[in-house]
Amino acid sequence: MKRQKINHVIHSDSPIHNLLVKGWVRTRRNSKGFSFIELNDGSCLSNLQVIADKSLENYDEIKCLTTGSAIAVTGKLSESPGKGQKWEVLADFIEIINLAPEDYPLQKKRHSDEFLRTIAHLRPRTNKYGAAFRIRSELSFAIHQFFRNNGFLYVHTPILTGLDCEGAGDLFGVTCLNLENSSKSDSNTDLSRDFFGKRAYLTVSGQLSAEMLALSLGDVYTFGPTFRAENSNTRRHAAEFWMVEPESAFCDLFENMALAENLIVSLTRHVLNNCKEDIALFSRYVDKGLLTRLQSVLSDPFVKITYEEAVSIISKSSHHFEYDLSFGKSLQAEHEKYLTEQYFKRPVIVYQYPKEITPFYMRLNDDNRTVAGMDVLLPIVGEIIGGSQREERLDVLHARMENMGLNLEDYWWYLESRKFGSVPHSGFGLGFERMLMFITGISNIRDVIPFPRTPRNIDF
Repeated sequence: MKRQKINHVIHSDSPIHNLLVKGWVRTRRNSKGFSFIELNDGSCLSNLQVIADKSLENYDEIKCLTTGSAIAVTGKLSESPGKGQKWEVLADFIEIINLAPEDYPLQKKRHSDEFLRTIAHLRPRTNKYGAAFRIRSELSFAIHQFFRNNGFLYVHTPILTGLDCEGAGDLFGVTCLNLENSSKSDSNTDLSRDFFGKRAYLTVSGQLSAEMLALSLGDVYTFGPTFRAENSNTRRHAAEFWMVEPESAFCDLFENMALAENLIVSLTRHVLNNCKEDIALFSRYVDKGLLTRLQSVLSDPFVKITYEEAVSIISKSSHHFEYDLSFGKSLQAEHEKYLTEQYFKRPVIVYQYPKEITPFYMRLNDDNRTVAGMDVLLPIVGEIIGGSQREERLDVLHARMENMGLNLEDYWWYLESRKFGSVPHSGFGLGFERMLMFITGISNIRDVIPFPRTPRNIDF
């Protein structure tokens, strides 16, 4: 007999005989001659009620089932006389796959997020985290669907790299050498003995590789893990996180901005249409303003302002900021929050940043002081997308990289791409976890990743 998922069972149109469901016991209570079991298999938020009659051969064991136990139930799906549920299962047989001990840490009481992070291997069984990770799955599907529908090719870029794409230097080194036998102060390590014969790192971005593919295939995107060794314990930062990075040939900054806006709108609409039960949970218990905020993304176009306009708005505001903002300084989280939540009260795209605070690959504008870069800012989470039109002119790119002190020999292939059929092209990176934070109202990035990697945290 084939097992059926509970999310399909509860949406059945008619009773089902010879039904088989499997899952974990959420709660159980005994009544006169019966035991009522709330069963969940992770496929949806709702539990399925199972009624075990005392006539079952192993009823004495069934009435002692504990929370967290795993069982298999065969029986009949029947209309339920109880309120709040359409169906219930009248059990013919219940197999106890595993009986959880009494010290099972997830009990009926509400647990704090901090506590649940210490048992990340079990927290997906809670309502909140089960819903979060189902939405994560659906959002991943929506990303692939969006780009496929818009003619993009899905490409795979390396996780191991010899380059620092962003130039920030926050890289995780990778080696096969025995470091235990090396002095920490030894700067004369013979890299020729290492696997690649040179320094290697976990990637901070797939962008540079994606650019090469865009300059051959047109419109491409990559979606995968990236790594940054920032010693940051903020609610918005993690050492390992996922990035969505499209690159488009023959695309300028404003077309790039339009693609970014369309992507966020499409993802928001998809989740609202396909994750209604889980979104309702977050709207009710996590962020009561969630639905209003998500609907506003669909109804109002994003505001588009230059970096100089953003500086002017911030500097003229009577609002107290911890950090001053003037031309040449980066926007801080408090500035992003003010623009999106107080001044405009909707998403904002800031573009044309000063060249001094941007990476080497952003196209230099004619004013020689700004670049064709942009950030998309969302309420609650702040920056969710960073992107730009890429510098396609070899001489300008060469000079910019030299001024920033980069070793041009390491980037020979990147520079060479500007010699053979170089064209204007653009791209961006969307932080997948930050998009999940926006969609769910969850305020900490550690709670939208199944097993978060943050400083001093790699237990799971």
